[in-house]
Amino acid sequence: MASQSLPVETPEQVVHRLAKSGRAAQRVLAALPDQAKAAALRAAAGALRAAESEILAANALDLAAGEANGLSNAMLDRLRLDPARLAGIADAVEQVAGLADPVGQVIDASERPNGLRLSRVRVPIGLIGIIYESRPNVTADAAALCLRSGNAVLLRGGSEAVHSNRAILAALASGLTAAGVPQAAVQLVPTQDRAAVGAMLAAAGLIDMIIPRGGKSLVARVQADARVPVLAHLDGICHTYVHSAADPAMATAIALNAKMRRTGICGAMETLLLDAQFPASADVIAELLDAGCELRGDARARAINPRILPAGANDWDTEYLDAVLSVAVVDGLEAALAHIARHSSNHTDAIVTEDAAAAERFLAEVDSAIVMVNASTQFADGGEFGLGAEIGIATGRLHARGPVALEGLTTYKWQVRGSGQTRP
Repeated sequence: MASQSLPVETPEQVVHRLAKSGRAAQRVLAALPDQAKAAALRAAAGALRAAESEILAANALDLAAGEANGLSNAMLDRLRLDPARLAGIADAVEQVAGLADPVGQVIDASERPNGLRLSRVRVPIGLIGIIYESRPNVTADAAALCLRSGNAVLLRGGSEAVHSNRAILAALASGLTAAGVPQAAVQLVPTQDRAAVGAMLAAAGLIDMIIPRGGKSLVARVQADARVPVLAHLDGICHTYVHSAADPAMATAIALNAKMRRTGICGAMETLLLDAQFPASADVIAELLDAGCELRGDARARAINPRILPAGANDWDTEYLDAVLSVAVVDGLEAALAHIARHSSNHTDAIVTEDAAAAERFLAEVDSAIVMVNASTQFADGGEFGLGAEIGIATGRLHARGPVALEGLTTYKWQVRGSGQTRP
């Protein structure tokens, strides 16, 4: 008698099954004391270090496939792991363990004239879905931040990092479960079927929030199709404005670092604005060109150096994520603010100046999640802000802005304490 095969789950069924088990695990996780969550994360960090050879071997498979499939250098850089980067991932998990637990923090408290005592207290959001591409470090960062803030997480990584993500999750899970965390608190969607993404986006009532991390097409799809609240940024079109009163050496160093330190991250500068009265624009441009950066400029910028290519209309709205930079010459602070208001993606924008009044006006009027004075936009990072590993940069106006770390992964509830009051 022929045996009957078991029915194959659809992507929708897989997501629903994982989400239900994740919600059940989250209720257990939310009740764990601070010390238990911290100890579990330290165990997970140790497991990542112990699994170095397995994780790097898995990453080598992904890199080979990525090169064969023609991934860009920027994408390959995001994907690549080496001993130093993997050690950094483990260190980041351990750093999250050392952060203060936001759950239970009293945001504010008051007493009403009738004697009712009110307080707002931080609580976990619930089950968070993370949809991401290329960056295998997101697997560890998301797991650590969600767990530390009392949330369960359902991860859906991109196919280009499938082997790396599975190896990292296996190591994390071994450390977490050994320390008493429910296995379903951190889960990875096992299928690369794109329908799984649609199932996550439609899982209202099961998944409490979606965070996308990836290219413009992924984030645009998530924002357009989600029936679940989304925390995201679409582009990192970051500007650096070199004011007329900028120190030339500082301006050169900041511009070079903001563009060329790592070109493939969302905090990389994509447009350089040079004040027409700044005396050392030629030096800044020469340093960038000599470092191997392709510059695309307006007519006034091209007049400074003939190696600058003409900029097209779309260049001012392009996140290159590569060694390519748009350059424009502007007539003063007012023109710089207007350009940024028109083209910024509200991620990170910076001014370089020794003029305190200009700096304060820039801070007040640029409507971005992160606004900087005399610093490289590459500091737009949760770790650099002292928040530990970040789960992303939010550029919207609701709930959280800028690097999203533990506090951004909580909501709050009102607690009301009375002594028998009734409402007249």
